[in-house]
Amino acid sequence: MHKLISLIKLSPKYLHKLELLAPNWKVINGEESSIYMSHLEDAEVIVGWNKDAEKVCFKDNSSLNWIHSWGAGVNNIPLEKLKQQNIILTNSSGVHAFPISETVFSMILMFTRRIHLYLRNQLKEEWKHENNLPEVHGKTIGIIGVGAIGEENAKLGKAFGMKVLGLRRSGKSLLNVDKMFDMKGLNELISESDYIVNTLPLTKETYKLIGLEQFRKMKRNSFYVNIGRGETTDSEALIKALEENLIAGAGLDVFDQEPLPKESPLWKFENVIITPHNSGATYNYEERTMDIFIKNFKSYLNGEKLRINVVDLDKQY
Repeated sequence: MHKLISLIKLSPKYLHKLELLAPNWKVINGEESSIYMSHLEDAEVIVGWNKDAEKVCFKDNSSLNWIHSWGAGVNNIPLEKLKQQNIILTNSSGVHAFPISETVFSMILMFTRRIHLYLRNQLKEEWKHENNLPEVHGKTIGIIGVGAIGEENAKLGKAFGMKVLGLRRSGKSLLNVDKMFDMKGLNELISESDYIVNTLPLTKETYKLIGLEQFRKMKRNSFYVNIGRGETTDSEALIKALEENLIAGAGLDVFDQEPLPKESPLWKFENVIITPHNSGATYNYEERTMDIFIKNFKSYLNGEKLRINVVDLDKQY
């Protein structure tokens, strides 16, 4: 019997949809190892990923053909092993565009209108004005990594009357982006931007891509926002940039160590906003993710090639 395992506990609504689509399949649904462990070896399709699956699913007798990552990032999945065993990998890229772009602009607006400082004052019951408040309108936003999330940020930037710069590997132009750079244009984009938004996935190419050289090229009144992957930024360089006032502040949802250690200096900066890697969280997450998976699952059941969000194992995204 064909077997599908969801390592993410699906709601009854989607469990029922899968059972209707594939009545001859056994669907295992649950996050507890006692539910899925004995089924991993002969699972044909897995939704989600964890260390248990990694230990079992690459054995010679494994039946695994396809993994669907519940998130967009796939840096926690052994891509080389997938290549060796011809296992297909898809991800949930695109489901985060609305919530993450809202988080990005929440941070941008808080910094610009100094709301982050007013909140600190509120806790101290202190009535204090911040003078010479700037505006977002007319400023330049630079988006490093223009995929679905970057595209949504570009659209919001235009709604705020901003100049939008973008960077993507191909350098291909895009609606709502005034000027698109390829990877060679990173420093130029950074030097021209008032807000730098990092939406990059973690790959060999992007590891610590944003370092001290890049922070030194940023405007001293610019803000850096990272909602991509923590390890795309050199954290020591970021701390130095904040200590030396090379930038005006940083909005951080991702870190090279998570949870962020209590001893990290990042907690102490007044001009840093920290969120716990939840910028993509939304009550619409399951609906959007399962929409992607079910469309691909229909193709899989029909013996067709998967077409939505298939990860390039060489590019690592």
